[in-house]
Amino acid sequence: MTADTAIAGLGMTELGKVYGRSPRRLAADAVRAAADDAGLPLADLDGLIVSTGLSGSPGIELAGALGLRDLRLLTQMNSFGATAVAMVSYAAAAVQNGAASAVACVFSDAPLRPERSSGSAYHRDAAEWHGYGGLQAALGFRSVNAFYALAARRHMERYGTTSEQLGAIAVATRAWAAGNPLAQMRDPISLRDHQESRWVVEPLHLLDCCLVSNGGVAVIVTSAERARDLARPPVHVWGWAQGHPGRAMARGSDFGLTTGAALSGPAAMKMAGITTADVDLCQLYDCYTFTVLVTLEDYGFCAKGEGGPFAASGALGPGGALPVNTGGGQLSSYYMWGMTPLSEAVIQARGDGGDRQAPRNEVILVSGNGGILDHHATLVLSPHTKGRR
Repeated sequence: MTADTAIAGLGMTELGKVYGRSPRRLAADAVRAAADDAGLPLADLDGLIVSTGLSGSPGIELAGALGLRDLRLLTQMNSFGATAVAMVSYAAAAVQNGAASAVACVFSDAPLRPERSSGSAYHRDAAEWHGYGGLQAALGFRSVNAFYALAARRHMERYGTTSEQLGAIAVATRAWAAGNPLAQMRDPISLRDHQESRWVVEPLHLLDCCLVSNGGVAVIVTSAERARDLARPPVHVWGWAQGHPGRAMARGSDFGLTTGAALSGPAAMKMAGITTADVDLCQLYDCYTFTVLVTLEDYGFCAKGEGGPFAASGALGPGGALPVNTGGGQLSSYYMWGMTPLSEAVIQARGDGGDRQAPRNEVILVSGNGGILDHHATLVLSPHTKGRR
């Protein structure tokens, strides 16, 4: 396939502790904002891909709420945090093969409630604890946190990865968030702050875990030729791929050691015609600090087992050799599943990062991670047409 597609519009609602707006309204507002950003009339959209969240997020009925007519592409997708990147790849493929000409991809969610804690949004209800799930619950596996803690612990046991090395990722991410006015958490943190934050599930501290946010984010994918004539600089789609190993937590599996990033990363870079040496910055799915570490290894930015020392070297933060999650990521900025890294990639590619703008932005690698390291998707973006850096 040729890289003749681009992201032409980005729409973001208020993000974080945003109350009183349903997921459908948030999604509709995000799509309208993306169309306005691109300078496209809403009626020019002939494709809509919707990602479902946790809290009754809209499905294909969103098209009716937006008043969209005569759509040539309409679908609902969910591979959890990998969905946003996958949506863009399907939209790009649809534009390339003529199935649609302008496709909106949107995610929204509103799990936060004023009267409830953030952690309760992802807590498993006791009604789900039956059969094998009941055995897991009896052993303490009552949240996603516990499963990621298991993955992190296995990596630690195999490679000597430390909590302090995970903490270096949290500190670097927060340093980037200081330059993002949309970030929920902007105050600097130190490694000591990380180590003294309470345990969530050992070996994960509170500052190893992402935020919970309400809001909506949408992008519009169209042809690169059309995007050049629209309101904002196009962000060209160079390559994409997915990876779904299907072996999580099975006996003899490499759970916690290798993820679907090892499949999707090299494949996306091959399509884009690049290697890791060409990548200027990464926007990586960071539901936990550990997810960043293992993704960096699987993409090949460092050897397997060297993710901890690589993070501790300072490479990921402002002034580092490989800027990662320049907006503060999901750990410090906002948690919109895969739309968090994707939205920051668009901002950086356009040069709109302000105080947090990376020094180089010609090749940007974006990741999405879903489930308990079950699903992965990778995207390569650039402000330039492929081959014309």
